[in-house]
Amino acid sequence: MTEASLVLPRADALAMIAAATPPLPAAELRTLDNDCARFVFRGREAAIGLAGEAFGVALPRARGAYGEARGRVAIWLGPDEWLLIAAGEAPEGIAAAIEAATVGVPHSLVDVSHRQLCIEVSGPEAATVLSAGCPLDLSEAAFPVGTATRTVLAKAEIVLARTGLDVFHIEVWRSFSAYVWHYLDEARREFRAG
Repeated sequence: MTEASLVLPRADALAMIAAATPPLPAAELRTLDNDCARFVFRGREAAIGLAGEAFGVALPRARGAYGEARGRVAIWLGPDEWLLIAAGEAPEGIAAAIEAATVGVPHSLVDVSHRQLCIEVSGPEAATVLSAGCPLDLSEAAFPVGTATRTVLAKAEIVLARTGLDVFHIEVWRSFSAYVWHYLDEARREFRAG
């Protein structure tokens, strides 16, 4: 057996870590279906509407907002930057549609499908667990359902979205996914019985 054959793809490695993590109803951790097309889109006024129409989700224009339709999500990251996610889709068709719609209009579309994974934290103590390493105020008043932003969790850059009252999605680079998972699992320690 060669050394190379002992190396697991990062997604598989995270799945193995997740499978070995005990459940904890106060703050559950799970990996989501990470077979997604993901893009970072950057563009000015002329390109924003065209790209949103081609993607099938209007690109949100407000800080901290995200839009969602038919399994596709557009997250506002900055005044001219969005993270586009399409669950269970191949990136080639989406890229072709956006490029065709924005031909001749200055923009940038980068396929980051293999760069990151999504981890879900859910349960009545989900916000408390995230607050162990995230500097944001995650109260419902300050970070309501439907809010998303780029931030940090401990030493990892993440995109954090609140998709339900007690449900958060974390988009994290694959190379940081095990670190983020272990950090969150450690933060859940206080809610374990005994």
